Amino acid sequence: MGSKATSKQPRKVRKRMVYQAALHAKAKQLTAPLSEELQKELGIKRLRVRKNDTVLIVRGSFKGHEGRVVKVDVKKVRVYVEGVTRVRSDGREVHIPIHPSKVVITKLDMSDRWRGKVIERRKAVQAEVKEG
Repeated sequence: MGSKATSKQPRKVRKRMVYQAALHAKAKQLTAPLSEELQKELGIKRLRVRKNDTVLIVRGSFKGHEGRVVKVDVKKVRVYVEGVTRVRSDGREVHIPIHPSKVVITKLDMSDRWRGKVIERRKAVQAEVKEG
């Protein structure tokens, strides 16, 4: 009779994959879909969320709110959007963390030249997939 306690449970393995992942792996979890206009313009479907991108929240109590990304927390895999705040009991206003899968990128911050290279590289891979 085999005991399940001795082998690693699948849920335990998955939990470790999510919560104890390395930072470079968590960074990949920070991708969000692009708006339909951006998808047509750039030829890619999703991209990593960065500070100063404009996003539209599509789930939760702030659904429909559009704002600029103020902070990206790689460790917690969350983004903080301008205007998405609540007042704490001591009176301070704090940003509410939002998972990147619950937002749609509507405007990209292209001030970094490396971001353009990432988009071109992703576009080339996307074209290659469509061909072959």
